[in-house]
Amino acid sequence: MNDNDAARSMRIAAFLARYRNAGIFSGLDTTPGAASPELEATADADGTPEQFVHDLEAMGPAFVKIGQALSTRPDMVPPDFMAALERMQSDVAPIPFEQIRAQIESELGVRVGRMFAHIEPEPIGSASLAQVHRATLRDGREVAVKVQRPDVEQQIAQDLDILMGIARAADRITSVGRRVHFSEWVREFRVMLLAELDYREEADNLERFAQHFADYPQLFVPVPLRDFCSRRVLTMSLVRGVQVQDIPDVRRIEQDMTDLAEALVRGYLDQVFIHGDIHADPHPGNLLLADDGRLAILDLGMVTHVAPRRRGELLQLLLAAVDGRGEDVAEAGIGMGTSLPGFDAAGYRREVSRVIARYHAHGGSETFSEGRMFFDMVRIATQHGLRMPPELSVLGKTLMNLETVALTLEPTLDRKRVVERHLERVILTRLRGTFSASRLANDALQMQRLMEELPGQVSKCLTLLAENRLSLRIAGLEESRLIENLQKIANRISAGVVTASLVIASAMLMRGDRSIAGTDYSTIVMLLFAAAGLIGAGLVLSALITDRRAGKRGSSTAGEDP
Repeated sequence: MNDNDAARSMRIAAFLARYRNAGIFSGLDTTPGAASPELEATADADGTPEQFVHDLEAMGPAFVKIGQALSTRPDMVPPDFMAALERMQSDVAPIPFEQIRAQIESELGVRVGRMFAHIEPEPIGSASLAQVHRATLRDGREVAVKVQRPDVEQQIAQDLDILMGIARAADRITSVGRRVHFSEWVREFRVMLLAELDYREEADNLERFAQHFADYPQLFVPVPLRDFCSRRVLTMSLVRGVQVQDIPDVRRIEQDMTDLAEALVRGYLDQVFIHGDIHADPHPGNLLLADDGRLAILDLGMVTHVAPRRRGELLQLLLAAVDGRGEDVAEAGIGMGTSLPGFDAAGYRREVSRVIARYHAHGGSETFSEGRMFFDMVRIATQHGLRMPPELSVLGKTLMNLETVALTLEPTLDRKRVVERHLERVILTRLRGTFSASRLANDALQMQRLMEELPGQVSKCLTLLAENRLSLRIAGLEESRLIENLQKIANRISAGVVTASLVIASAMLMRGDRSIAGTDYSTIVMLLFAAAGLIGAGLVLSALITDRRAGKRGSSTAGEDP
């Protein structure tokens, strides 16, 4: 490690230690009044959420993205810091245009003057990773050119390497690290961020979302121009319009925003549950009301892909929540999550049921929205020893951003009604997909393979049975408590037999001549009775203690059932 790396490591470690004392990664119990006195004492002016966001921005682009990722993790960050992170802006001062020109020419291998008839030196947007310039192609088309800042990838890789070392140490030596697994989070964050730095993947996302939104004429995404795209340069059609939070009142009078808001919610539900794509950052700054009245979705770099089985689990969870079935939501969460040592299933079910009951009664309001419900589920799971999959937090963040945009477009929109009605369409679409030609062909091939292999497998089983070599092995039985309990039962039976034998022998000696060949057996008889009494008392005491413990475990297990 050189001097620069060592200095950077010390700065990062000092930053993390400072806000660790202010509640980051430790304030997981976020119920009102639940913070410890020590935590409240250290949350002074130097550790405020606003200062935390400011320091994140000062630490560089990697930490700006970390802040955006932390805004989806209620299991790591207290609510007041979460709120500040949601307001965090990634706008930074632009770099000189000469550096941008050199980056474009290096990536595309052509002089800027030969590619564009004109490109504006002043950027129309400048963020932590890139800045965007307006340009005109030689055929007259207006485009937006997104250019990655020089050397930003190397700086991010350096910071992520340092963070991985710190995360691994935290996982080993801290209780919250063993519960949350910081190293896994850093690894997932690295994959997501490196994908965002490859603008070819963002071009793929733009084309894929454009296809998916074909059923919603109110929505569109700008089209990438592949001949002018590379790993660090993305050229797309220019969208002229106004950000949704800046829509003038006159425009609202001329155009009804209800259709736009409903189409946005329905389109994103399709993206998640039908197509398996979660756009993690649909905040108001990334959506424009275009001059033609449509809603444009920009900046599709942060997209999480969800596997088909996980989509079904998320859909099942959301359906149960909309119906107010808290017990089913809790069970779905347990099925999706990873139970840690000491998982309090009864407490988790109780808290989740309470949250779902509140959502079902007050759904559609800002306080009890779908996104907030998902965040509460992640927080409750962490508190009770259940680690939830990252897709749940990302979906919660997406829904919260959608709620903000929808309310900005149409403050009176009943989002819960829109979600509930559209989920019926999602279910029908998924069912139709189950009976698609490709799915049926795949099932037929599996059935064919089964029929081909079945005679051979049956013949093999019959041969083993005829030769008396057929055996059944239950994996994990030797590690279970069954063997231990059987051994305890055998020990009790053996001790009982020995005790009975001693009593019988003592009784027979008492009835006979206790002085044989001049030897008095009275002492031996008394010792045998004493030994029998001690062993018997020990058996009774052991049985009482063991049965009492078993009764407590049984009542605890029964209390966990919904």
